[in-house]
Amino acid sequence: MSKTILWFRQDFRLDDHPALIQASKLGQPILPVVIVDPRWFETTRLGLPKMGRFRATFWKESIEDLAESIESQGGTLIIREGHPESVLSELVHEYDVSELVAMTYPGTEEAKCEDSIESQLPQHCGIEWVEGHTLLHTEDLPFEIEDLPKVFTPFRKKVEKDVDVREPMSKPAAMSWMPIESDGSWKDVLEQSQLTVQAGEWEPDTRSVLPFKGGESAGIARLQEYIWDGDHLKVYKKTRNGLLGANYSSKFSPWLANGCISPRRIWSEVKRYEAERVSNESTYWLIFELLWRDFFQFSAWKHGSALFHAGGIQGKAVHQEPNKERFQRWADGQTGSDFVDANMRELNATGFMSNRGRQNVASYLSQNLGVDWRMGASYFETMLIDYDVASNWGNWAYNSTVGHDPRNRQFDVDRQAQMYDAQGRYRRTWLQGTLF
Repeated sequence: MSKTILWFRQDFRLDDHPALIQASKLGQPILPVVIVDPRWFETTRLGLPKMGRFRATFWKESIEDLAESIESQGGTLIIREGHPESVLSELVHEYDVSELVAMTYPGTEEAKCEDSIESQLPQHCGIEWVEGHTLLHTEDLPFEIEDLPKVFTPFRKKVEKDVDVREPMSKPAAMSWMPIESDGSWKDVLEQSQLTVQAGEWEPDTRSVLPFKGGESAGIARLQEYIWDGDHLKVYKKTRNGLLGANYSSKFSPWLANGCISPRRIWSEVKRYEAERVSNESTYWLIFELLWRDFFQFSAWKHGSALFHAGGIQGKAVHQEPNKERFQRWADGQTGSDFVDANMRELNATGFMSNRGRQNVASYLSQNLGVDWRMGASYFETMLIDYDVASNWGNWAYNSTVGHDPRNRQFDVDRQAQMYDAQGRYRRTWLQGTLF
């Protein structure tokens, strides 16, 4: 009997998982697969691994949680290590597979991987790429991706007027997972993988805004805590630019970026909150931020490799240079600007930084120090627990004057510190022993 491979790429969940729903509709036993790709750990232009220890740990925890969820339904997650195009070809032959179903993602490396799979899988095996990581579906947009507006506001106004968000899909009550007989367990494979080596062993910094833990279970728990138990959503717009503490903002980004929760599930919970508790500017603003995320995702699909050019999607002539000395001072939190340094030290110690901090340090590196903005974006790729190719590179370009913002705006980091850290609590937290 033929089988279906369901390949989990960076969508480590069962809830609102369109590829899982599509796989179940095929009516064949499903082989759930995670592939640890050695390309995750290749070095960037800075000589650093693409995936640092914070994200590697989060991914490891997310895969563990996914495997346990599948086990609870009577299935077994297969974990293999290697290039996906080779591993999937081997699995197709090994298990008599007739269909591969997986999510599709923006990004040049992601597109290249999908092309390689299509060229290397046996012809008898069908392939279905399914959308599922954005709030809106490209088929529902009132324009083609090629006609995506150049700036966010026209995009937002158009989709708010013309597009309905599709309801999230609950995971099926029962799945036809294929029974697997194996001498080794997924735990053994994962523990011996390069992902576990990259994660290493480290103690979380007690100053971290949240003890981030990977996995769908932790993501759903955070959703419940922030929106319902803590009732923080009603003041989100007022508090979202905070710097210290767990609840000044939602902190959903690590689970969103790594596919542990879907944006549509967050949207659905916000709408339920509006119906049951309060609907105000703050509840709207969280959906507003999800639309910003979508805009960057669609932009990455539209612009492809231009996203990584020095002049960005504008093709702009920029006067920046790959100055390693200035970059290193910035990366180490040793620039002499206390607000920038505090944010960079938080990133280095925890893998996280507030949105307010990210805008300031990006502007400072590219505009104050005149350093090639792509070095900063690349550093964030290594360090961030919530790294997402479209959001990261899109935001960096935006704050470096080569992205979607047509204005040449530059942050006054001293003024920003006075506005958002007037009492200096944040800077004292991360610059211990430093006078400012």
